[in-house]
Amino acid sequence: MAISSSSSSIPSRQLFINGEWRQPLHKKRIPIINPSTEQVIGDIPAGTAEDVQLAVDAARKALSRNKGKDWSKATGAFRAKYLRAIAAKVLERKTELARLEALDCGKPLDEAAWDMDDVAGCFEYYADLAEGLDAKQKVSVKVPMETFKSHVRKEPIGVVGLITPWNYPLLMAIWKVAPALAAGCAAILKPSELTSITCLELGDICREVGLPPGVLNIVTGLGPEAGAPLASHPHVDKISFTGSTATGSRIMSAASQLVKPVTLELGGKSPIVIFEDTDLDKAAEWTMFGCFWTNGQMCSATSRLIVHEKIAAKFLQKLVEWVKKVKVSDPLEEGCRLGPVVSGGQYEKIMNFISVAKSEGATILCGGRRPEHLKRGFFIEPTIITNVDTSMQIWREEVFGPVLCVKTFKTEEEAIELANDTEYGLAAAVISDDLERCERMTQAFQAGIVWVNCSQPCFCQLPWGGIKRSGFGRDLGEWGLENFLSAKQVTQYISNDPWGWYQSPSAKPLSKL
Repeated sequence: MAISSSSSSIPSRQLFINGEWRQPLHKKRIPIINPSTEQVIGDIPAGTAEDVQLAVDAARKALSRNKGKDWSKATGAFRAKYLRAIAAKVLERKTELARLEALDCGKPLDEAAWDMDDVAGCFEYYADLAEGLDAKQKVSVKVPMETFKSHVRKEPIGVVGLITPWNYPLLMAIWKVAPALAAGCAAILKPSELTSITCLELGDICREVGLPPGVLNIVTGLGPEAGAPLASHPHVDKISFTGSTATGSRIMSAASQLVKPVTLELGGKSPIVIFEDTDLDKAAEWTMFGCFWTNGQMCSATSRLIVHEKIAAKFLQKLVEWVKKVKVSDPLEEGCRLGPVVSGGQYEKIMNFISVAKSEGATILCGGRRPEHLKRGFFIEPTIITNVDTSMQIWREEVFGPVLCVKTFKTEEEAIELANDTEYGLAAAVISDDLERCERMTQAFQAGIVWVNCSQPCFCQLPWGGIKRSGFGRDLGEWGLENFLSAKQVTQYISNDPWGWYQSPSAKPLSKL
């Protein structure tokens, strides 16, 4: 059954600062455009540097309130109760949050519902890690001198700025929010202005569960007006950013002026290598999932297909058969597997990539246009491009849309060379029944994430991040928690004897010879 996008109501929210809804000081708002219909369906507050200042002030007060005992110096178990309460509320409101997510960013409703399960699971996971922090405080470290004893404390790094992307609006925000709160930090979340609805609903959930004011603040707005002031603010102790490499570079530059630590998860142009010994249907489905999931809008998308020449023709024929069965529709329609891309600007950018590929001599094997049955919305058919040369733009640059480019290889060595022929290094995948070969490929890939006989599975227990121009640092897992902790060494002299390096004034002078 189809659900009308246009008839769906969008909550009207303000900025969430110090546990309260606050109108932005300049009283401006940004329209929300449904990518399926191109209609304005609501608006969000447009925060600016002045609003960021209020949020930073609220966060700093939250850290110091009651000498820190209300949050930063509270037990991990105390903070875990709030994280679990938030998780429960997310599941309670899962249907509504998934609907809002689908309306906002265009991802199929089934995907959005899956994301909400992952949001709740991420909060639960970091609640467990928060409790584990209590046992890790004052763990002794053996040193080689018996006159000293030492331990290391794990303390929250302070006020953190979290700047998140539009492709997984709530989930990727929670990848940062949950560990930051578990660590005892106070946070200012700045979501993408293209997809802020569910992040603002998180503010409503925080009010419901009674999260102490100022612990999480949510400032929506344009990047230059809200994101940039957050990144360069002198009282923000760390920035964690997920988004484009170009924006990440600017954030890193701003943070460097204050020697402020940053974690950057940036772009990608990831390979999927298909060997000749695999089941073609299995390989076809994982190839599609690796590139067309989330409407192709993934930094980790395995959008460069590198397939053995012996099976290339047969495999591509099989892949086209699979692709033609994909339901492209309004994301709220039952069975939708590919919705619209997020915005008109993104639509034009992707269509230009396809046009340039054709002009450079590549072949559009399938897709590459708007589906005939959809007259409105930012829809693009799943697209496969062949006859690609490694000098082409489509091979080298991140498209961030449902576009797969293809090259063939003869030898394992050639496959490795093609896979690593990119300035990015986020992810890579290999499909083969030869597990020893898969292990060789795993070691040879220059990437932070490797998938064997699959593509795109993500678990909050595992580190997520890349190398080269895909950034540095890791979200998720214990590594994600470490992002927001500072290690403090404590060393105590335990001997009753004097240190004895300098001569005491009360000591008798040495006798003359």
